[in-house]
Amino acid sequence: MAVVLFGLSYCRFNAEAVAESPEGYWAQVDTVSYVGMATCASCHPNHHDTYQHTGMGRSFGLATRDRSDADYAGHPQVYDKAMDLYYRPFWAGDSLKIAEFRLDGKDTIHYLVQTVSYVIGSGQHTNSHLINRGGYLFQAPITFYTQEKRWDLAPGFSDGHNSRFSRLIETECMTCHNGLPQPLTGSLNGYEAVPTGIDCERCHGPGAEHVRQKLAGILVDTANEIDYTIVHPGKLPLEAQLDLCQRCHLQGVTVLNDGSDWFDFRPGDRIADHWNIFLPDFAGGNGGFLMASQAERLRRSACFVATGGISCMTCHNPHQSVRNTPRAVFNQPCKDCHGGGSACKATLAVRQAGGDDCSRCHMPRSGSVDIPHVTITDHKVSIPGKTPPGAATFNGLECLTDENPEAITMARGYLRFFEAFSTDPAMLDSAAHYLSLAARQSQEPGLMQRTRLHLLYLQKDYPAGAALAATINPAAWQDAWSCYRAGECYSSVGNTERALPWLARAVELLPRHPDFRLKYANALAAQGQSEAAARAYAEVLKQEPNAAHAWSNLGFLDLQRGDGASGERRLREAARLDPDYLPARLHLAQWYRASGRPLESTVLVKQLLKRHGTDPGVQALAERWQIR
Repeated sequence: MAVVLFGLSYCRFNAEAVAESPEGYWAQVDTVSYVGMATCASCHPNHHDTYQHTGMGRSFGLATRDRSDADYAGHPQVYDKAMDLYYRPFWAGDSLKIAEFRLDGKDTIHYLVQTVSYVIGSGQHTNSHLINRGGYLFQAPITFYTQEKRWDLAPGFSDGHNSRFSRLIETECMTCHNGLPQPLTGSLNGYEAVPTGIDCERCHGPGAEHVRQKLAGILVDTANEIDYTIVHPGKLPLEAQLDLCQRCHLQGVTVLNDGSDWFDFRPGDRIADHWNIFLPDFAGGNGGFLMASQAERLRRSACFVATGGISCMTCHNPHQSVRNTPRAVFNQPCKDCHGGGSACKATLAVRQAGGDDCSRCHMPRSGSVDIPHVTITDHKVSIPGKTPPGAATFNGLECLTDENPEAITMARGYLRFFEAFSTDPAMLDSAAHYLSLAARQSQEPGLMQRTRLHLLYLQKDYPAGAALAATINPAAWQDAWSCYRAGECYSSVGNTERALPWLARAVELLPRHPDFRLKYANALAAQGQSEAAARAYAEVLKQEPNAAHAWSNLGFLDLQRGDGASGERRLREAARLDPDYLPARLHLAQWYRASGRPLESTVLVKQLLKRHGTDPGVQALAERWQIR
């Protein structure tokens, strides 16, 4: 039977479903619906009003002048030296824009403008910026760092890693930095609806049954009992309470369990039931820490180990902004355990100079290893001066969510760590070691095969990867990435005929991921199936109009078919979108020359020689046409 509340429809459930859920909460029954923060606010206005000013409440919003914390005075611009690209944010009416440009002396030789749709980040540390292109979200390459009041490249975009306007905002990111979106089926970064801000139900669980029972007059004396229609985080068992916070405040390399999804976790769950999180284990020294690793740092504290009862909510009220919380609130737990402060060994003068502030002394602010220009509180409670000096030694990966992870889990952790953070071949050696252990443990064959293929793909042992794929029917696999890797192994050894069914399977499983369809189109073109390839490239551009590779390849097909006007238009669009995509410019130079426009061809090749003079393709054209 269904009832309608606040214009939404919810189902009534059998109480047996609750008995089978972890901790007995209705919110953990996967058929219980979400009601939205406005519904919560109608009965809990006080919590709602203060929560709006917390970091979580301000985590995500539309790109409006009021929502932005950035300084735009003086036309600030950012220069990426490695890519030789400038960026300038500016307002055009009520729209926030980011211009990307390149200069050759005083001449602007590249200029591209993108519109910002969302601001991500509370403003306590940063404002980063997201671009919505047809429902697909991408991160912009510049961030405003509020503590230093400066614009710079976004985290992870410096030192030659600038992905410009193409970094996908996938559900792993969205489900931590925001309320739960409605993903577009078959995509990695497409959304049918995007909320603005982490909402009540991210911590309390879906509230449909809670609302239904309260409106029906079914009340609970919460002073003496637990109301199981909604999750009260403070009444969860300690480990479940910590996991709720660690869902987003335990940053590392995350590996989904086979068959799990980023939307599976609900308050009261254990993280390891859905995925595992890995971090480097450093011996000696401090090793630094990640921005959103507060839970991991707390767990390393002697206070946490000794008491066995500290949680995030020992010090934090999630409904109250940290900025508006008196320092005494943070210090009280310290005094409760340490004789009201009488056990402090610092001199009275030192204590008074620091405002007698326990947390400021024992949890100092520091920079993080992953986000520049910010200082954050180190949640590892420590005695000043006791941290070992010197560099830390990498001691392997540590699984922070499972004390006894299976060997296959560790292998997958090392593979993901190599992809995300490290190019050290030793990571792949460790993955191979754990994979061999997993083989002796008789792990699920399909998972073993996919993990083995992942290792071979990252080792660039494409012949071995293709040989492994040859023993498998593509239809047997449900993981699009594994199918893609199999196809790429075949393509890399020149066997695009065998690559096609694997890439087709990847597209079937993730039809709205343009990169998979692009590789499928490339394989079709390599097999001489020009018309099918052209249709596939066109489909890519429907989903991602900024895909320079697709524009270029489609333009080249046009030239092959004798349609010079269309080919030139598409190649020029590829060059406009990506100033460093050489195939488009090389094809253009040759087309200019073939169509009787040697001057344009010469000018273009001279530009390429300035920036890409060591490229063999550029050198070949310059020598052929005697251009210096």
